[in-house]
Parts: sequence; C-alpha cells; structure tokens
Amino acid sequence: MFADPDGELRGTVTAESLQRVLDHYDAGDWRADRVLITGDLIQDDSAEAYARFRELLLPLNMRMHCVPGNHDIRELMRAVCRQPPFSYCAKEEIKDWLILGLDSCISGDAGGEISDDEFDRLEASISASKAKHILVCLHHPPVPMGSAWLDTVKLKNDEVFLAKLHESGRVRLLMFGHVHQEYEEDHDGILVVGTPSTCRQFKPGSEDFDVDDRPPAYRRITLHADGSINNDLIWVDD
Repeated sequence: MFADPDGELRGTVTAESLQRVLDHYDAGDWRADRVLITGDLIQDDSAEAYARFRELLLPLNMRMHCVPGNHDIRELMRAVCRQPPFSYCAKEEIKDWLILGLDSCISGDAGGEISDDEFDRLEASISASKAKHILVCLHHPPVPMGSAWLDTVKLKNDEVFLAKLHESGRVRLLMFGHVHQEYEEDHDGILVVGTPSTCRQFKPGSEDFDVDDRPPAYRRITLHADGSINNDLIWVDD
C-alpha cells in the first residue's frame, strides 16, 4: 500500500489490485474464518499506507493474522496490527490447531533470520500449547526458490529453523511471503507454502531480478481436525 490511493508499484496501482482480490473472494461461495497476511503491507514507509491497508481489510469482518516483511516499518505496523481484529506475530489456538506468527526480519537487510528471542518464543509457544497441529507463518522463505537473486535474500538460518519445527512433531503447515510466486512442497511432513502477491509477481527461476505478468493471487486453506490440509491457489484473472 501507499498513502496515495493511486500509488503504483511497477505499473500496478496496489490498492486497486488488492481490492480486486477482495472482490474476487467476496463474489465466491467459499468463506474463511480468518486471514493470514505474510508481510510487506506497505511500500512508502508511511502510517497512512497502513491505515489504507486496514480500511480495505476491515470489511472482511474476520480475524487477521499479520507478520512483518522487509518492506514494513515495525513501529508503524504494530500500531495498526495490534488493534483487533488484527494481530501482530500472535499465537492463537483454534480447536485442534495453533496458529503462530514469527518475525523473520532484519533491520536494513532484505534477507531474514529467526533471532534467538524468536526461537525462544517459538519453543515456549509450542511447549505451552496442547494443540495437536501447528501452523507457523513468517515472511522469508526457509527453502531455496531456485532463483539466484531471490535466494540471496531468503532466511539465513533456514536449516536450523526447519530442524526446530520438526523437533516438535506437530508442525503441519509453514506459510511464507516475500517471493511473489507460487511454492508448495512437502518437507518431511511439513507442507511449506508460498503464495503469489496481491500485486506484481516475480518471474520464477530468474537469475536476476525480473517481474512476471501473472495476475494477483491468494490461497484458500482448510485445516482439518486430523491435521490434513486442503489448499487451493487462486489466480485472479480478468
């Protein structure tokens, strides 16, 4: 988002593109209970852009789980995303599932890392929860994307992070943002998923930075009591 409602990112008016996604969801017959938002909410470092984001999302009238991305300003984002129905890097138990948001950002760096404090919070949250299944969301990908430039700004301590998730034996789903393209792979029992942007996409497999012409997208995810997951990627075509 931008403070300017007509603000453009690489030729796309971001507010219009997000509204297009929201309208697509509203016109369908699939209904969600909550929204997972995996970072990079704004582009111009302004409080007004976060206010615009909030205004666009509030009509959904559901719980919003937010984590920061490398383009976010944590102080400004917290002011918006700690006001219900939004949450910021929160944990919440819903029936048989624990949803946990992590901060993977490094100030002044496009890449990410899970800090010692976030590792401690991750372990404490899992230990304190009686949920049978766990969904973790963060901004940076903990796996290579096969794109030379993009793999320089992934999660730096990815192997340690994934090992910690496997230790619990209960993490079923890991969601990330950042990459502006589709990713979905099973990693030893954990489904690791990245979702294309509600704005512009990055070209998969590119050596250098390059944008794609794919439309905006979102996912429809259903978490079942037995730990199984239904997951559909929705491209918002004209």
